Amino acid sequence: MTYLLPILGVLCSFIFVWIFKPKSKENFKLLLAFSGAFLLALTVFELLPSAYENANTKTVGVFVMLGILLQIFLEFFSKGAEHGHVHIDSENSNFPWLLFISLSIHAFLEGFPIENHSTIIYGILIHKIPIAIILSIFLLGSKIKLFKAILFILLFAVMTPLGSFIANTSDTMSNYYAPITALVIGVFLHISTVILFESSEGHKFNLRKLLVIIMGISMAYLL
Repeated sequence: MTYLLPILGVLCSFIFVWIFKPKSKENFKLLLAFSGAFLLALTVFELLPSAYENANTKTVGVFVMLGILLQIFLEFFSKGAEHGHVHIDSENSNFPWLLFISLSIHAFLEGFPIENHSTIIYGILIHKIPIAIILSIFLLGSKIKLFKAILFILLFAVMTPLGSFIANTSDTMSNYYAPITALVIGVFLHISTVILFESSEGHKFNLRKLLVIIMGISMAYLL
């Protein structure tokens, strides 16, 4: 299930968009807000305590900050697709290599802490579904050929399981568990907080989004 769930989440999201053809990502903002709250809470409840356990706190802190900086750097190329924004020319029929590479690095890193933290798979899954839906709306609504769109989604879907596999089979990764986990924490912190900040349009009070965010945090706590 560790390897299967992220793949199914992405593929089912693509099939959903292919069949029902939603035209706007606006309808998925509540799901996006829930995913951001859920992922942030799991990161705080599960990953942060284990990263600091039996490790140099300053070193862990440095890698958390490096993870935040890495995600900011990746977003120069993905244009924020990791948190629900795709700002790429929809008239371009070429394979979006920069978007693919940046999203793949992000998804690859997501898979690293799953083996030692089984509940984080649910946070990653809930995070992937709205992102995959929004990404699929862009791919299927652009001039990109269907074959290229399917190839993009298939390769993107396997990146997180690939990260998990390498983390589970590599002695090097085991030896550097704390800094690698801290790096992923930084990535998660940046992504989830940006999603939550952006879900508050114009900083206006929105009761539905507040309730969805509270629900995401509560569910993460109960896992």
